Amino acid sequence: MEKRQLGNTELYVYPITFGGNVFGWTIDEKKSFEILDAFIGAGFNFIDTANVYSRWAAGNEGGESEMIIGNWMKKQGNREKLIIATKVGADMGSGKRDLSKKYILKAVEDSLKRLQTDYIDLYQTHWDDETTPIEETLEAYAQLIKEGKVRHIGASNLTPERLKQSLDIAVANNLPAYQTFQPHYNLYEREVFENGLEPLCLGNNLGVLNYYSLASGFLTGKYRSEADLNKSQRGGGVAKYLDERGFKILAALDEVAAELNSTPATVALAWLINRPSVTAPIVSATSTTQLDSIIKAPDLEITADQLHFLTSESAW
Repeated sequence: MEKRQLGNTELYVYPITFGGNVFGWTIDEKKSFEILDAFIGAGFNFIDTANVYSRWAAGNEGGESEMIIGNWMKKQGNREKLIIATKVGADMGSGKRDLSKKYILKAVEDSLKRLQTDYIDLYQTHWDDETTPIEETLEAYAQLIKEGKVRHIGASNLTPERLKQSLDIAVANNLPAYQTFQPHYNLYEREVFENGLEPLCLGNNLGVLNYYSLASGFLTGKYRSEADLNKSQRGGGVAKYLDERGFKILAALDEVAAELNSTPATVALAWLINRPSVTAPIVSATSTTQLDSIIKAPDLEITADQLHFLTSESAW
């Protein structure tokens, strides 16, 4: 398993990003510690979260994931061995997304406090805020980089036009440029990323950290009928995949998994890892059993023919 460079930065990560959206939502702090120990123990080093995780859960207000990660790092004393990414800009209760300089400068302090660290390796624009000039947002990031609180910046959920505009403005104004991009991308959700964003990421050497890598668990093969949707809290988000194309993709994953004595989840992640644009797919787990399928993906000896078969069978 070899490390991969994040964009044009000096940050190198192993090709799986652990998604911290489950911390404080579907698993509590004790279980989160267990999963993080197993993930890092398997040799990985990259954890992604956001200030808004997991505000949507009953009784939460946001910041729960960052707090759990911060408590875990303090307990383990391993901050310097990790690459930590978090995000800013999502609605934290104000009723709007916010990328103003004033908001970012306050939000980063809150994230640093929750994470119990002096710096964030990768600070990312979570959602677009078209009411704030791009220059203002990038100027905020420039100040944070100068102060040593942030090492590099990335973005998520921007349209191709807004991502290109942000990159162009950074160059024109000598401001920090996004080095990574987080798209919604997996074997089922391909069209939006591949049609506009992927060429832009490749052309600008952006590290791609795609989320929903397993389509909310659908690509694990756990959900194969309407009756399966109550198997977890995330089941409701899977119903849209239970169509002809979805079943065709599952059949292809089953076939390749059988050939490799593997699992559909491992195969689906291996397909992503072998995409020219993808650096480290984001994926989460709520048990060590789930984690086992994830950590095997980088070393899966999948062939070019098998990758082509999966690409063909999942065409939209």
